[in-house]
Amino acid sequence: LLIDWINATLKEEHIVVKSLEEDLYDGLVLHHLLEKLGSLKLDVDKIALTEKKQRQKLSVILEALAKCLQLEESQLRWSVESILTKDLLSTLHLLVAIAKHFTPNLAMPPNVQVETITIQHTSRGLKTANAVEYITESKENLEAQSKDDAFDELFSHASDKLDAVKKVFLQFVNEHIGKLGLNVQDIESQFADGVILLLLIGQLEGYFLNLRNFFLTPASTTEMV
Repeated sequence: LLIDWINATLKEEHIVVKSLEEDLYDGLVLHHLLEKLGSLKLDVDKIALTEKKQRQKLSVILEALAKCLQLEESQLRWSVESILTKDLLSTLHLLVAIAKHFTPNLAMPPNVQVETITIQHTSRGLKTANAVEYITESKENLEAQSKDDAFDELFSHASDKLDAVKKVFLQFVNEHIGKLGLNVQDIESQFADGVILLLLIGQLEGYFLNLRNFFLTPASTTEMV
């Protein structure tokens, strides 16, 4: 699934991944993947030929990714060294985290787990420890997260509060797009063509939207899409 996802994402880049261990350790594919999915501009060379440059490149990529995913160092289940040494478990954790963040609708199978064996050298010889590590979340956790969604709860069990929530959103929207001389009275109908949404994003992010890039008064479904 992950290989197919990467290849579909990077099809236009003419990049084909065949092995997660052999094709991701040098940072080239990860670099292209993050640029494509997250529009992250990374100040590193596209191709790093030496191990030193590969390590430097991975360090920049993984640091940028951690900031993007808002993860603390203690939460990371991968490292520069583990990716560089082609550790499959770390590579899987890394790719699943990227996929969950940038492609949340990817049909990731739940309960994927592997048994790990840790071997430690001691004065008495080799000491081994077995453990089970989850690559994807358990089905129960996913269902619990789904049930805990505040908006699902609102629509299902608190429909009487829905109008109050919509009123708050209308005030928020009009506070910002009112600067453009616009006014929204109905969220469902006035957001359907995408125009108000685009203008709202422009106001919130503080950038100018080139009106030639979209239809200001779309007349068909195609123009709306």
